[in-house]
Amino acid sequence: MIYLDTHVVVWLYAGLLEKFTQQVREVLNDQEVYISPVVRLELRYLYEIERITVDADAIVTDLSSRIGLNVCGKDYNAIVTQALDIFWTRDPFDRLIVANAGLHDDILISKDQNILEHYTYALW
Repeated sequence: MIYLDTHVVVWLYAGLLEKFTQQVREVLNDQEVYISPVVRLELRYLYEIERITVDADAIVTDLSSRIGLNVCGKDYNAIVTQALDIFWTRDPFDRLIVANAGLHDDILISKDQNILEHYTYALW
């Protein structure tokens, strides 16, 4: 089971596979792929501020049918509790996305340097 950071979801939707390392492409093909519900929220936010042109639900629905993307159903209160111990970022989206993956030490695919430096199971 692996989790995807928001920018990874956008790149997958756009078909920008060349942005990914070979290792990430292999993991994407070999594992069940999940996103935190917070990724949906961040996608919506990016749509509202016009950083992306497709709504969150359209992206998630498309990737669900194309690559079997799942939205995680872990207990949200447990995720927030985990996020309370993340002090290395002030970004609430990053805190919750990392906490979601970190609840069971799952891999999080991200190119975000701050996440890569601080989350042991981040992969790029």
